[in-house]
Amino acid sequence: MPKRTALYDRHIALDARMTEFGGWTLPVQYPAGALKEHAAVRERAGLFDIDHMGQIMIRGRDALRFLQAVVTSDLSSLQPGASQYGLLCYQDGGTVDDVFVYALAEGYMVVVNASNNAKDTRWLKAHAVGYDVELRNVSPKTYMLALQGPAAVAILQPLAEADLAALARFGCTETSVLGVPTLVGRTGYTGEDGFELYFDVAQAGALWDGLLEAGAPHGLLPCGLAARDSLRFEACYPLYGHELSADSDPVSAGLRWAIAWGKGSFTGREALLKVRLEGPAQRLVGIEMVERGIAREGYPILHAGEVCGVVTSGMPSPTMGRSLALGYVPSALAEVGTSLGVEIHGRVREAVVVKRPFYAGV
Repeated sequence: MPKRTALYDRHIALDARMTEFGGWTLPVQYPAGALKEHAAVRERAGLFDIDHMGQIMIRGRDALRFLQAVVTSDLSSLQPGASQYGLLCYQDGGTVDDVFVYALAEGYMVVVNASNNAKDTRWLKAHAVGYDVELRNVSPKTYMLALQGPAAVAILQPLAEADLAALARFGCTETSVLGVPTLVGRTGYTGEDGFELYFDVAQAGALWDGLLEAGAPHGLLPCGLAARDSLRFEACYPLYGHELSADSDPVSAGLRWAIAWGKGSFTGREALLKVRLEGPAQRLVGIEMVERGIAREGYPILHAGEVCGVVTSGMPSPTMGRSLALGYVPSALAEVGTSLGVEIHGRVREAVVVKRPFYAGV
């Protein structure tokens, strides 16, 4: 039985179309429609219920040493008030999950993907043996909203005590929003400026209602999973289970920048270094359809009449007005301008490798 967020009844009251995702029943879109929600975030602001995401607190004398041993990025200089993207990898280089690590006064909070929450918690606990750390999954009592778009600061600032305009990109601050103690991170998954808010689950209704009311004069819309996916897709942010999985490594996925090779040993380092030095067999590329058609997830990618890869995500880009996709192809075919084909309903249609990201936001 899929879980429901604390805002389920509010989504129903707003006539949202609901769907199952990552073990949760979540709004896929509201009556305005996914395209208008997408445009609202690009031009004004959108509010997302993302409480399906997981949060794991890590405290103790060895908290940093432990995280350095399991996260690909270098967290050694991460001070309270900042966050950083990284990945958890298996010994063979496959991806456990991609995560955000927040440095807080009392320790670290690791934000994980919904479908991986239980798995990540088990994986981290298994690797914490021998470290003086306390690892606690606080997802059940921590609520998470995302306020994204150019008007996000104007909407949130009057409601918050902290100076949000002064908050750096990927910065975070523990403040009060509408009188509710809230961790505000200037992060996001849309390609736009904006914030992610973490607070006590009991206050979910009050903050959702207050943000919608404050945002109404700015054109804020509640947004569902469809807009969240199209926004992250245009920015070429990976989605676990699509661009990332246990069978794909971050080097092949173009996330080499999130791997700190010189920081010392971490789980998966040797396997990832082998891929880096020998060159990945496959690489994740951007694809644009030349012929009419939509390259959907799972569609075969071809070169010279032979299947050479698979589409991981694809759709018509609402902002760019082009039919685009992401997919893995052999490294020899990964150069921008390479001609490919995508099999769509039994017919191969022309496509070409294009530069990523499709949309360059913040």
